[in-house]
Amino acid sequence: MDYRKIAQEILNHVGGSKNIASAAHCATRLVADDTAKAEEKEVEDKTETTADDTEEVAEEALTSPVNGTQIPLGEVKDETFAFEMLGATVAVEPADGKIVAPCDGEVSNIFETGHAVCITTKAGGELLIHIGIDTVKMDGKGFTKKVSDGDKVHAGDVLVEADLDEIKKAGYQTTTMMILTNTDDFGNVTKAEPAEVKTTSKVMTLAK
Repeated sequence: MDYRKIAQEILNHVGGSKNIASAAHCATRLVADDTAKAEEKEVEDKTETTADDTEEVAEEALTSPVNGTQIPLGEVKDETFAFEMLGATVAVEPADGKIVAPCDGEVSNIFETGHAVCITTKAGGELLIHIGIDTVKMDGKGFTKKVSDGDKVHAGDVLVEADLDEIKKAGYQTTTMMILTNTDDFGNVTKAEPAEVKTTSKVMTLAK
């Protein structure tokens, strides 16, 4: 799936880049100056994307993308993640900078800045792993990408190595979120209670 092409088409349908007043959190919200220029039906069609190679999986377990402490969402210093605006969310205060795949799947998109990566799971879950808060502003400094778009990954494979000290030095939180952006496609999504976690700890379960 070509996410860059889809993003460009969405941009075209909302009146082009000159009609964007602001954009927040990488791919969270676009605010248009003139909503009359937005072609709502076309935008909806472009955002209703599904994975092509999903399998019939009754239940799928997702492990923590990083070693550390899973925290209550109320402690996350960003409302978008704290209120699960993008979908069911797990937040971890990392103990180290090795960000790993929480399950088997495919890298659908890794941001050029390395601060976020999207994975499509075997069951069709669309995951966004976001390293830190507002770290897009670091322009890639402190992030080393270990995978590319289209790579097949297995649970535990390293996706990104993040320099936590560099992130903190730049004044940003290192809290790492894993978001199921297509939560509505699943009949039941459960999350583990906050606790110390390792990358082998189950933190979310998806069921159709």
